[in-house]
Amino acid sequence: MSTSVNGNIRIVFIGAGNVATHLAQAFDKAEGIEVVQVYSRTVESATSLSDKLNRSVATDKVSEIISDADVYIVSMVDDAVASVVEKLPKGDALWLHTSGSLPKEILAPLSRSYGVFYPLQTFSKDIDVDVSIVPIFIEGSDPEVGERIERLARGISYKVFYADGELRRKMHIAAVFACNFTNHLWTIADDLLKREGLGLEVLHPLLSETLRKAMASSPAAGQTGPAKRGDRGVMDKHISMLPDGLDAIYRLLSSEIYKYHHSNEQN
Repeated sequence: MSTSVNGNIRIVFIGAGNVATHLAQAFDKAEGIEVVQVYSRTVESATSLSDKLNRSVATDKVSEIISDADVYIVSMVDDAVASVVEKLPKGDALWLHTSGSLPKEILAPLSRSYGVFYPLQTFSKDIDVDVSIVPIFIEGSDPEVGERIERLARGISYKVFYADGELRRKMHIAAVFACNFTNHLWTIADDLLKREGLGLEVLHPLLSETLRKAMASSPAAGQTGPAKRGDRGVMDKHISMLPDGLDAIYRLLSSEIYKYHHSNEQN
């Protein structure tokens, strides 16, 4: 991997969203690495991230993307990557994407050195995250490239693992269930509580204990509630009290919980 005259690895970010914002700042603080440019489809987004970095410039023009950087990290929504790749400059640099779902080969037209740099975490631009403890899953176009990606990843995280495309997609699915779906259920709970003049903070001890038990043993071992017990009376009363639309979610999840914990009784 080539470096600039001052010995630093020079990185360009293609994208300025949630993931890019946290990774770029982490790299910018790492020894021997500097983020030299941020590209986004809007100059406002590119500038917003670039302003958080030491010596980075912003652009919304593909033609202005620096051509002699060492590493280019494409961090955009999956549906946009293919169309953007068609427009990006080709060369000998290391090209990476941060997606949990896309194959590494989507970057093959850009360079012989390409791969994946997938951080398994939920990111929001304005919420601090300690990237050093975020698991980063990597994959390279060949073993040597994989080693280069690993060295780069270890510059910002203590938890670096190899994951091929199939494993990464399965992890992404698991993450959607554990994070995105669960967070939406918290949103439903928050809305129900607000209607009664309460806040989500009343559930904090419950949520903390649920997570503690899940990590200490397993989520299945820690499952409680009327669905697991098969308490039809309680569930019917809950369903009768729910606004339109939420009853279907309640029925579906309750049915899945009951089947999971009572399947052996039916065999």
